[in-house]
Amino acid sequence: MPVMSQSSPCLWTRLPQSRPSPCDRYKHACCSADGHVYVLGGRENSCLRDFWRYSVVCNEWTELSCSGEAAPEELEEHTMVAHEGFLYVFGGMLDSAYTKWRCSLWVFDIAKQRWVHSQGKKSSSQVKTQMPSNRKGHSAVVLGSDMLVYGGFVDMKGSSQEFWTLDFDTMAWSVLSGSQQGSSGPGPRHSHSAVVYQSCMYLFGGLKGLQEQRDLWRWNSTNRTWSSLRNKSGPSRLMGHSAVAYKDSMLLFGGGRSQNSPKNCLWRYSFTSLTWTQVPVLPGSTPPDKIHHCCIGLGPSYMSATCSSGSELHPRLLDGRSRPFKNKCFPAPLTFLGSDGGIELETFSSDRCYTKLTTSAERDKSNERLTGKEGQLIGNCLSFENKAFRKQWSCTEEDLLQQQEEEEEEEEEEGDIAQHLPDLLLVLGGRPYATHSPISTWQMTLTAS
Repeated sequence: MPVMSQSSPCLWTRLPQSRPSPCDRYKHACCSADGHVYVLGGRENSCLRDFWRYSVVCNEWTELSCSGEAAPEELEEHTMVAHEGFLYVFGGMLDSAYTKWRCSLWVFDIAKQRWVHSQGKKSSSQVKTQMPSNRKGHSAVVLGSDMLVYGGFVDMKGSSQEFWTLDFDTMAWSVLSGSQQGSSGPGPRHSHSAVVYQSCMYLFGGLKGLQEQRDLWRWNSTNRTWSSLRNKSGPSRLMGHSAVAYKDSMLLFGGGRSQNSPKNCLWRYSFTSLTWTQVPVLPGSTPPDKIHHCCIGLGPSYMSATCSSGSELHPRLLDGRSRPFKNKCFPAPLTFLGSDGGIELETFSSDRCYTKLTTSAERDKSNERLTGKEGQLIGNCLSFENKAFRKQWSCTEEDLLQQQEEEEEEEEEEGDIAQHLPDLLLVLGGRPYATHSPISTWQMTLTAS
């Protein structure tokens, strides 16, 4: 298995987006769940109120509902995280006569595809407790069964140094001080970045009042203390950047000194050696200049930072290359390859339908569009083998039950779709943006040395 060095170059590719798709934007919020990417709100010419889901496998966008009593309004510089089947959206507005007493937390049920009241998990006997006020430009990360929220721009107070935690099990908020042992922490901060690795949260840069920063801080959840990680090298002063945890490191991209000076540098910080390295770019590959964008890491190497079993999630390798999606995106089982055989790719047409053919006569008609008894029409979207290709059974109840049991076993064995995605980083939106054009989507892949 090739070893990824700190100096491994990266390849940038722009992903063309077809409609329907969200318009280009900045100051929006993104997160990933079950192999999908969710995008909410942000700003174009004005503040937006739309909600989208992106299928990485199909390269397709679906607009979701963002209406109803429990849904958020127009938001910008808010956060969105995923935890056990729910999306948690926080902030994105400032206190005013209209919003001051409004809850600044919204919850989306992924399975039911609807917004639910954030107090839904509380019992009726619970008294409403304190919670953070409305704010923008804060950070939010998931650590265990908690969401940690730091800083943000709060009304007339400006940058905040408040540090809050939300217990997903009880939906109760509490304040984290972090000063028990004399550590003052990052101080007032907004438009910064934060990631989680093991039991710690790492916070970089942002604005302290009106001044950009380039400091890196670590919050240890075990002893509840802050540590300043000093290093002369690394990124310059940045705000509006985005960061994700990758294996035993942090990848930080973009940002700038102001909204008019976006950068395109990709930095990697090693949590083990505590050093920064600028990631080189392959010749002919040009990353975009971006600020107030979102970075989303997909694949097992981006999951390992918060999963205890992350080391077991790496995809198998073939000739030094990852097998994309564990070979689950082919129109028929590749039984002729064997366990260590090569991979043969077929170009798929977007208007072609693939079916499960059960007889030689039907297989002879594989170039025809099949309906009715000739085969099962499964649509024109390339999807996972164990879900897309259903066997045609001879109508006995016993056979149907056996089929259902086999499918459940397959799904349980395969686990989460996200575990089988290749490692890639998506950069969505950000300034400069294109008015009324599909959202700018870039893919970054680190190459093996």
